[in-house]
Amino acid sequence: MSKVNGTVVSTPLAQVTTPLLALALPQGGTVPPSLVELDRAVGGVVGRAITSGDFKGKRDESALLYPGGGKAERVLLVGLGKPGEVTRSSIRRAAAVAAKRARSLGAGAQHFAFAVAREARNGVAGKDLGQVVVEGAAQGAWAFTELKAAPEDPKPDVESVAIVCDPQEAKDVGAGQRIGDAVAAGHALARYLQIQPGNVCTPSYLADRAKQLADAYGFTLTTLDRAAMRQEGMGALLAVAQGTEQEPRFIVLEYRGAGDAAPPIVLVGKGVTFDSGGISIKPAQNMEDMKFDMSGAAAVLGTFEVLGALKPKLNVVGLIPATENLPSGTAVKPGDVVKSHFGKTIEIINTDAEGRLILCDALSFVRRFKPAAVLDIATLTGAVVVALGQVAIGAMGNDEALVSEVREAGERAGERCWPLPLWDEYRELLKSDIADVKNSGGRGAGTIAGGWFLREFVDGYPWVHLDIAGTAYTDGEGPHQVKGPTAVGVRLFTEFILKRAGA
Repeated sequence: MSKVNGTVVSTPLAQVTTPLLALALPQGGTVPPSLVELDRAVGGVVGRAITSGDFKGKRDESALLYPGGGKAERVLLVGLGKPGEVTRSSIRRAAAVAAKRARSLGAGAQHFAFAVAREARNGVAGKDLGQVVVEGAAQGAWAFTELKAAPEDPKPDVESVAIVCDPQEAKDVGAGQRIGDAVAAGHALARYLQIQPGNVCTPSYLADRAKQLADAYGFTLTTLDRAAMRQEGMGALLAVAQGTEQEPRFIVLEYRGAGDAAPPIVLVGKGVTFDSGGISIKPAQNMEDMKFDMSGAAAVLGTFEVLGALKPKLNVVGLIPATENLPSGTAVKPGDVVKSHFGKTIEIINTDAEGRLILCDALSFVRRFKPAAVLDIATLTGAVVVALGQVAIGAMGNDEALVSEVREAGERAGERCWPLPLWDEYRELLKSDIADVKNSGGRGAGTIAGGWFLREFVDGYPWVHLDIAGTAYTDGEGPHQVKGPTAVGVRLFTEFILKRAGA
């Protein structure tokens, strides 16, 4: 598992020696003043690309140039979009585009330099610049090849990005770069876990990775097996797990950065390592993608990688209910009634609405920590893809201030959230004739019904639910990332935690 590290260079651009110099530029018809000296050194190739119209600076646009002089072997122009609309996210995305192109170039581009034209920064501070460049480079450079035979023309991993900046802001850029390095490591771990096939990434595998994190960073780890869950009374989680021979695991990671007395932030991640739908089995087409149903768990583990590196002054607890959901002679059936950890009974209408069953026991278990806030993250409903596509996370909660705080963290992270209502009228969808609640309300308002179900088990703390079914993985290539897992949630959680910690 590889990751990208950042460095900071305060040498004038024209003097930067590198196999690849990526320049992020906004739309415009001339060379920005801050790049005039560089353009002169490289034989005017930047100016010619712009004035000829071959490079316009649109978002995701890129042009690879071969200089006639200077110290950069190649120059890659990357578009930022309209000048007045450049943000942290614009720069992060441009760095991702650059890193993806760098990886495609192969040998010689494992280490590249990245600079943003000074005039294009649009108020983005040095610390933010350092952070988002490394985050973007890590996103764009990621690829998973370890299960394939070596190709005839192997492409080495991108290993580092040098952020070129003015000397007076090198310290601030370096502070951001260190955050970016930590997030890049967490991002790499989350995507690595997501991409693993279901016969590799089992509940026990997730528990083993949690132990590796605990051993590396001194976290407290508690892992419950099936017998311990039974003793704890986790009837909803056990109902999902009863159809598989794979042992379920309930994983509890604790990071203490603010002393034992401070109430923690709790992150809960859905860890269904393969979801066939159970007795309510899914269609065969694209079922292989259901290995991504543990993406919430991956986001929590990736965030703990970040916590171990940055050590913010805050307490954080991570909870991961992990199981497979398979049909068998012992599997839970539609019409069965189970008793949750909270004590409420649940009528199982659809065994494919299993994520909410394992999360509800976790949301009940969390009360013992007396949390300051609880955020759960899950690939919960296909309905959220219908509502929001693959662009935004569906967000619901019982505390408007916390929902707003999470949305702001998502904006800073480039992982945007859109709020959906949990009005009392939607509770009618979950009324059961024979139990306290049923686990599915049908097709209408499917994402909200899932959120309302979880709310039934939230007691005494502010809570937000994040439905990432549309954003956890992509179906195709993008200019800024390859097809597959996105590690969504790692950056959002990091921004939320760092803001709470005052970092």
